[in-house]
Order: sequence, then structure tokens, then C-alpha cells
Amino acid sequence: MTSRRALLSVSDKTGIAELGRALTERGWDVLSTGGTARALAAAGVPVTEVSVVTGHPEMMDGRVKTLHPAIHAGLLARRDRPDDMAEVARQGYAPIDLVAVNLYPFRETVAAPGVTLREAMENVDIGGPTLIRAAAKNHRDVWVVVDPGDYGAVLEAVANETEPRSRSGEEGADVQSHALRRRLAAKVFREISFYDNAVADYLEGVATEGAPSPPRNFVRSPNKVADGMPSQVTLALTRQSLPRYGENPGQDAGFYAPRGTPQGIAELEQLHGKELSYNNLLDLDGALLSLAPFAFALEPAVCFVKHTTPCGLALRPTLAAAFERARATDPVSAFGSVIAVNRPVDRDTASGIGGMFVECVVAPDFTPDSLEVLTDKKNIRLLRFTGSAAPHPAEPLHDGRWIELEDSTRAAARWLARAAGHSGADGDVGSISFRSVYGGVLFQSLSDPPFHDPTAPGWKVVTARAPSEAELADLSFAWAAVAGVKSNAILLARGLATVGIGAGQTSRVDSSRLAVSKAREHGFAAELEGCALASDAFFPFRDGVDAAADAGAAAIIQPGGSIRDDEVIAAADEHEIAMVFTGRRLFRH
Repeated sequence: MTSRRALLSVSDKTGIAELGRALTERGWDVLSTGGTARALAAAGVPVTEVSVVTGHPEMMDGRVKTLHPAIHAGLLARRDRPDDMAEVARQGYAPIDLVAVNLYPFRETVAAPGVTLREAMENVDIGGPTLIRAAAKNHRDVWVVVDPGDYGAVLEAVANETEPRSRSGEEGADVQSHALRRRLAAKVFREISFYDNAVADYLEGVATEGAPSPPRNFVRSPNKVADGMPSQVTLALTRQSLPRYGENPGQDAGFYAPRGTPQGIAELEQLHGKELSYNNLLDLDGALLSLAPFAFALEPAVCFVKHTTPCGLALRPTLAAAFERARATDPVSAFGSVIAVNRPVDRDTASGIGGMFVECVVAPDFTPDSLEVLTDKKNIRLLRFTGSAAPHPAEPLHDGRWIELEDSTRAAARWLARAAGHSGADGDVGSISFRSVYGGVLFQSLSDPPFHDPTAPGWKVVTARAPSEAELADLSFAWAAVAGVKSNAILLARGLATVGIGAGQTSRVDSSRLAVSKAREHGFAAELEGCALASDAFFPFRDGVDAAADAGAAAIIQPGGSIRDDEVIAAADEHEIAMVFTGRRLFRH
């Protein structure tokens, strides 16, 4: 059998010495470049430098090394074409039968803080994509491997191969390797697509030659338009899991996340419990969104989420107290919910959770004694924020509701604010969400969560009576809490806890009635008197204010902006209700 040749040139050296050694033991010649050649030689693998094959030294600090006919003729020659093989021989070249290449770590490079455009461009691979693209084009005759995880399968297939098909004229045992060859070639073109889009996405965000720019959360084309939405979009997503079914049995489902550094739900660390379901993932999204405004809150916060919308939320001096008060808002809906908290779960809180059926608990961390309690429940899913210390705008201190937290909790709070789909590192444009619809996909940018901020621009008292200090605190809490509620959203709060929540109704008045009904049903009739009401969008008519007054609300917070604002304000004045306009809508369809 004619000696076969492999070209190994990798940035990720995982398993490369073992691959090289296994090939040489099977009689292959190994070619390599730069750092890979040194790593192979250090491992005792006989290796020939590519420069020996090309007769040309590497140039420009390695920018030019494999871009040569001696390499690419050996890759592209069709073994079943006598004219191709004769041309290769006439030029003094030889076939290359296997290529193992992974590309310069561009995504990892630009993810580091302070990376400049020049530094980023030095990590744009040229020779690597050209090598694997050529090999993938000719995958019938050339093995191409870009993932170290595939080395074992390739070695097994190589060991079972006979003389290459097209040299002998017989397909023989090679038939068994064709499916693997095609799969590996497909992985090459997918990898090149992801890689090129990551570069394009980075360049789209770089303003000047010397300016650093963080990477986007997913890949977009460079065809960005003035309104902030690209004219074309290419998603680069990798499958993370296959839930048993989708929203209902009989529906297939998959969870996909952007290539590169995981974020959001994909970044959660599961500590216990069975695999997350499709609906768990949706509810976790709602839980992270609902808890995000309380990431840096002075008090521990607990949020119960059911069907992606909160059904109870409270701030209290201890996490256990916040848990009990949030659950009390609607204990029926809390059954089978997802619980999100902004502090490590302790034993007292775990004891409360352990006394009910809960799908998931997501938290910055869990104390060892809380895990002793919760891991007794076989099916409960326990998930931990990664505690990423990625740069984030400094924690504001508004109205005494925010606090400088200890390092570990502050890191988790930063992660939560970012993972909930809002702006990340300084200078980032923020995340973009996408949702599938029949026949297409909708994209939108996400703004920052509505933190407790009565000093924010746009907030103004529009009624004759201003809210008291206690009412303003409840209005601030209610405004942050209503952000996670599906439209039409009405949230009633008293004492930094939810009293009643109305969501998903076709009219705002119906949501108000539902919120009041829930409050009375679960024992909060007394708290309705003097409560604060938050509305995710403006009141189009005064009937919403009249309904709030009938329920006992003393203060209302809403965006404002209706053509009937004067009528709505007049109604509030009639009822002596204090009303604050925020100038910002929080609608979730």
C-alpha cells in the first residue's frame, strides 16, 4: 500500500499527539506546521514540516505557510481521475489523505476585554479554512476533521479501510466510511459558516481601528441598517439538548444556543433533577426576566413563575420570609411553578420549597444544608447562576432600594441582569430576542429591566396628590415586578410584595378585576386598601382608574401617553389617587 499522508495543524491541541502517534503506527506520514509540529515532535511523533513539502519557508509570522500548490493539489486531486493524479505526479507532488485542522480562536480572542481591531484581525484564520474547505470538497478521498471529538471515529474507520477506493478501482470496505466522511464534511462547512459570521458580526460593531468591541450574543450579517435591525440575519446556533417533547407530547423540540460563550439559560449549571423540558425552558426564561429588576435589590427577592408569567413576588429581610410571602400571593398557581431567587438558597428556604411541588429552582447558589433538603426530591431541578464577573455598569443606588453586595452575590446579580436578555458589558448594544411565528421569525432589541428608580428621567407625578414615601416604595416595586407579567398586565402591591396579579386578558379592565379577585381569593382583601397598582401600558379610558379606586388602590404607576390622559388623570384626582407616569411601556405580548 502506498504510504498515506496526514496534515495536522490545530489551535486546540487536545488529542493531537495521540492522533499523530496512531497514524504513524499505521504507516502514515505526518505533516505539520508551527506549534503543532513542535507539540508532535515533543510527544515523540515523527513529523515533517510543511515548509519541507512546499520548498518554501513560512512567511510573515506564519501568515503564509500552507497556501501552496504542493498542499492544495494533494488535497484536491480526484483519485479516480487519472489526469488529476498524473498532473500531481508531474509536478512532483503527492496526495494528502487526511486533514485535521481547527481554526484560530477568533471568538475567544474577541471575548477578552480590551481587544483591539488589529489584535482581532490577527486571529482571523486564512490557511485553516482554505485547507478544510478543500478537503471537505474532496471528502470522498480525503478525511477532514475539525473536532477533536471525532478523532477516535476517524481512526477506527481508517483502521478498517482497504486501499483507497479510487486507486484500486473498487469501492470495497470504503463504502462503510462514506456516511462518516459526509458528516465530517458537513461539519466543516457549518464551522466555516459560523466562523465567518462571527468575524462579520465583530466587524459590524467596531467603530475605529484602535477601539475594542465586545462580541455580539449571536451572529448577524454586516448589512446593518440605521434603525438598529440588520437587513439580513444568519443565526449560528448549536443544539444544547433534546427535550422529550415540545409544548405537548407528540411535538418534537430542541434547545439551541449561540455558538461561542454560552449565555442566559444555556449558561445555567444544573445541580440536580431530571432533564429540563421544553416548557421548563420557557418558564426559566420568564423567571429570569421577572427576577432581573431585583438582581441588585437591598432585600432578598423571590419570584414564582407559572406559564412564563409571575404569580407571586416579594422582597423581605430574609429569603425564607420572601419565599413565604411570594407564595401566599397565589398558592394555587405556585403549584408546579418555577422559583427564581436573588440570594443563595438556605436551609430555611429549602424547607419551604421542599414542602410543595416545584418544577425548578434557579438561584445564585445553594448552601450545602439546603441541598441536603432539596436533593431528597428526585424530580426537582436545581439550577445555579454561573456567577459570571463579566463587566457590567456599576450598580446604581436609587431611593435606598439598591446596595453594594458582597462579591459573590454581586457577580451573580450581574449575571442575572445580563442573562435575562438585557444589556451586557459596557459598550454592548444589548441583546436581541427572536421568536418564531408562522412563516418567519420576529426580532427585537431588549432594553434594560425597569429597576426601582423613581428618579429616572420620565417619571413624574401627574395628579394633585403626590404619593407618600411608603406608596412610592410600593410603586417602585410594582413597576419592576409588572415587567415580567404578560399583557394586559395589572399588578397590585403592598409592603414590597404582590397582592394580586392580572395577566393575559383581552382588556385592561378585565386584568384589574382578575387581580382584585385573586387578592380576595387568597386572603389579601385587607391589603387592597391603600395598595399600589402598576399597569404595563397606559389606561385608554378612565374605567381602569375607576376599577382601581373601587378595589381600594391609593396609588397608580403607568407609562402614560394615551390621547385621554387628561381624562384618566382627572379620574385619579376625583378618587384622590396619586398617579405617576414613567414615560416607558413594558408590554409583553
